[in-house]
Amino acid sequence: MLLGIVVVVLAAAFFRLQVLGSGSYELQSRNNRLRPIPIPAARGAIYDRHGELLAESIPGYSISLLPAPPDSARATLERLSGYLNLGPSDVEAILERRGRNPQLPVLVKDDLSFGQVAAVEERRPEFRLVVVDTHPRRRYPAGSVAAHVIGYVGEISESELDSDAFVEYEAGRIVGKQGVERSYESLLAGSAGTRYVEVNARGSIVREFPSDLARPAEPGTDLTLSLDLGLQEFADSIFPDDDRGGVVAIDPRNGEVLLLYSHPSFDPNLFVGGISEKDWASIRDDPRQPILNRAAAALYPPGSTWKLVLATLAMRAGVVGIDTYMPTACRGALQYGRRAFRCWKPEGHGPLALSGAIKESCNVYFYQLGLRLGLDAFLSGVDGLGFNQATGLDLPGEISGRFPPSRDWYDRRFGKRGWTESVVLNLAIGQGETEQSLLRMAQFYSALATGRSPVVPHLLQSEVLDQVRENWSLDLPEARRLELVSALKRVVNEPGGTAYWHRPREWVMAGKTGTAQNPHGEPHSWFIGFAPADDPRIVIVAIVENGHPDDRTSRAVPFASQVVSRYLRDEGVPPDRPLEGPVASPPASVAGAGGVGQ
Repeated sequence: MLLGIVVVVLAAAFFRLQVLGSGSYELQSRNNRLRPIPIPAARGAIYDRHGELLAESIPGYSISLLPAPPDSARATLERLSGYLNLGPSDVEAILERRGRNPQLPVLVKDDLSFGQVAAVEERRPEFRLVVVDTHPRRRYPAGSVAAHVIGYVGEISESELDSDAFVEYEAGRIVGKQGVERSYESLLAGSAGTRYVEVNARGSIVREFPSDLARPAEPGTDLTLSLDLGLQEFADSIFPDDDRGGVVAIDPRNGEVLLLYSHPSFDPNLFVGGISEKDWASIRDDPRQPILNRAAAALYPPGSTWKLVLATLAMRAGVVGIDTYMPTACRGALQYGRRAFRCWKPEGHGPLALSGAIKESCNVYFYQLGLRLGLDAFLSGVDGLGFNQATGLDLPGEISGRFPPSRDWYDRRFGKRGWTESVVLNLAIGQGETEQSLLRMAQFYSALATGRSPVVPHLLQSEVLDQVRENWSLDLPEARRLELVSALKRVVNEPGGTAYWHRPREWVMAGKTGTAQNPHGEPHSWFIGFAPADDPRIVIVAIVENGHPDDRTSRAVPFASQVVSRYLRDEGVPPDRPLEGPVASPPASVAGAGGVGQ
């Protein structure tokens, strides 16, 4: 009887294991011998406004290490090191990444040459834990010319994996690190796929396994930017190699960024597949800071380009008109208290109305205008024009401008007895406690050029973004705005104007020069302009660091003038002035008329 019961129990157990549980154990066995291998998606291509290629994905090779015991993983990597140029530190870094998620393959090296792949495949018995993949590899045809705009890609970092922006990403994924690649990661990235390989008990690959669980990768979305690559290349070709600086050009009608260039630059192709220690050290340690985006992520004292901000606020407040003279004519300096505040022209400009003061950039006039408007109205007015905020450009890393928002700012910084009303004199000519970005100045001059609230600048071509305007306006009567535009025309097109010697031959351009003090060397050279002046198609802001030494002409002005002419010519904009002969060189007395305030 007892024996019969035992037999029945054993039979039931065998039936449960062999019949009822067969599916479960078959699935477990299947899972034990299959390894998922991610299939990277091809990132979307990036094009300029004319369809020129800025970034693309091309075939590339990578090697990954399958999940394995730590000793086997280390041994395999050490064998690979001779063929893939892996140093001891590289091996340790790979093992560290493997340790974070030991159940998934870990990327060993990306961007392999065909020779390296062939060397591994020829020794396949030594490398049964290794998977060689053909995958999309990023290429940047424009190289350094558009590096600060397009950015570059790299392997996702541990901190990025922990962020909400990459919640569905896995270790080893290639992501945008800077520029448009980062801003539009969600569109460009696509969706990774999965394939499966069969492995034996030792973890070695036996064969590719056709599985109903596999899914193909979905490529990312192609993007078209407002950027003009031809204009970008032209700016790069004429920017002096030894100088540092940047230039931004915007279509003031819709906020499209036509040009965003920073010099010096770097080659984003170096970052594809992981930048070498040598190349990264070369970029990182370069005192010229090629990685810095001077067009969007650097601040400078705006110098005399700021005088139009003061003029706008003063005209809006009704304290000055375009024909208003100040009580004290310019004799080269203005005495205020015990200090003489100097004009850039030592002999002075004599008596000038506002229009002439803009044309000749007279500091003494604007010192008095700042005092007449008053510090409180100046500070609140500037803050209301958005100068303490970023513009909202669709690039990471844009920096906000700086301008004191109130007297409290001075009290906190210097103490209530540590400053006087004289701060308004320096602020009046774009010096002192103000620093601005090229983008923010471009936005202000776009409002001045059109009379409308400026569109938020953007690189992605989009009918939606073309309509997104700032929540501020100049709030200036149209007649007064046109008077300021007329004064800016005089700067460029009349003898005696500070940009006269570098005016475009075919179009009437309005603009303003600026020379900004720099505690680290020669003054910086600014130029901001728009053309055609009466129907603006382009607003340009250019700065050349240390670009206006006392014995040389401003380097930003001729550079910006050439860029504007090139763009209008390429766009087929009809000339609006009689064609002149070649513009003569400025007299020596003009070329050497440097000094803060021009």
